[in-house]
Amino acid sequence: MVEEENIEEACRKAVEEDDGPKGVCYCFWGPIYWFKMLAVEMHWSFVFGVVSIYGINQGLGGALSRIGTEYYMKDVQRVQPSEAQVYSGITSIPWIIKPIWGLLTDVVPIMGYRRRPYFILSGMLGVVSMLFISLHSKLQLVFAILALTAGNLAGAVADVTVDACVAQNSISHPSRAADMQSLCTLSYSFGGLLGFSISGVFIHLIGPKGVFGLLTLPAALISLVGILLSEPQVSNFAYNEVNQKFHDAAKSMWTTLKGPDVWRPCLYMYISTTVSLNINEGLFYWYTDSKEGPSFSKEAVGYIFSMGAIGSFLGALLYQNVLKNRSLRDMLFWTQLLFGLAGMLDLMLVQRTNLRFGIPDYLFIVIGEAVSQMIYRLKWMPLLVLCSKLCPSGIEGTFFALLMSIGNLGDLSSSWGGGLLLHVLNVTRIKFEDLWLAILIRNILRVSPLCLLFLVPKGDPNAFMLSTKDEAETSEPDNIELASLIHCVDDKF
Repeated sequence: MVEEENIEEACRKAVEEDDGPKGVCYCFWGPIYWFKMLAVEMHWSFVFGVVSIYGINQGLGGALSRIGTEYYMKDVQRVQPSEAQVYSGITSIPWIIKPIWGLLTDVVPIMGYRRRPYFILSGMLGVVSMLFISLHSKLQLVFAILALTAGNLAGAVADVTVDACVAQNSISHPSRAADMQSLCTLSYSFGGLLGFSISGVFIHLIGPKGVFGLLTLPAALISLVGILLSEPQVSNFAYNEVNQKFHDAAKSMWTTLKGPDVWRPCLYMYISTTVSLNINEGLFYWYTDSKEGPSFSKEAVGYIFSMGAIGSFLGALLYQNVLKNRSLRDMLFWTQLLFGLAGMLDLMLVQRTNLRFGIPDYLFIVIGEAVSQMIYRLKWMPLLVLCSKLCPSGIEGTFFALLMSIGNLGDLSSSWGGGLLLHVLNVTRIKFEDLWLAILIRNILRVSPLCLLFLVPKGDPNAFMLSTKDEAETSEPDNIELASLIHCVDDKF
């Protein structure tokens, strides 16, 4: 009781101290006070864990991995654009089956712990997979794909585990739930912006394999988070009940998924993602290798993707401050329509129309990337809000992972469909004559989901409530926080 009063008193003092400078000065000091407040209320090491996973591993590391993989497939493995498109889908499969990792962390503790071992093991897997690629000069394509898939598996497990920690702390500190989500989003956005900005420079200096070697550091940071994590040990866990718990969770998810309020928007989410064929590999090969193209340098490619990260961040801010209370169908109608129209910028670039208007290639593609990513973010934000409302009580985390996996499955279908389209149109490393047709087909398909808007509910997505006959039993989650480094410096794996 005394300890709780001391904590509350510390929080009040932190809030009082946050009444610092406002106005222009607050633009600089505000984030510092905000981080200070979260460190006092949530423990500083929790902030460290979120920033490490979302900001450094997924944001910065994910950006370096994306650009590194693009050049690795093109320059080291020397595969065709259509093949690279298919391989990128294969390596993303661990993100599609995220509910499996969610169930494992929820119902299968290792040595009495539900979170710590999964952080540590996933970090070790990430380190080994990145080293495996970077240290082999002539790695066969099959083993390269397996190593990249293992790296994505490590990232997916860490993502699900940190999501569980954030969810549990959101329950124990409900007044700071929005702040924690903001911390996750901002960490990821700034990490991605930094990663894309420096990715081209590192690709130029140390090559794609060197970048994979560099990615061992963000992966090792995942294990460090696991070492710092403090959670109560589960004693006398009945492992013979694991199968029953898996069965109960699967049954509850299937029952919820069968409801029309759930499967209809899920179907729209999958179809709208699938039909937007991913032909990014064909575009990447064109603007780096084609004689008729702009022949962008590695540094320029990194800066272009960083502008996309800025556009995505601006889209999130625009939705949060202006559009979050708009009708769901209206939002999806306009964003889907604008998404298709934004794709015409790629067509103008490939047809060199921008040069006829005196617009340089670099400026034109930077604007196009920023606009496309901003619209894409605006398209997804209301769907994410809706998905959070579709989750039944008791299995919120796992069911949300399932809904996100539907979107990831749509990305996989889109990637493979785009690869097939590039193959049929014979878009190769040196042939780009029909790339314009692939872009046009993709743009037309992007607006086709407008015919399926009846699948999504009307009105404000924030006001949507899932109606279920049976509520799953909920259990009070264990309060998890990341232990101080001072107290865990001697901890072992």
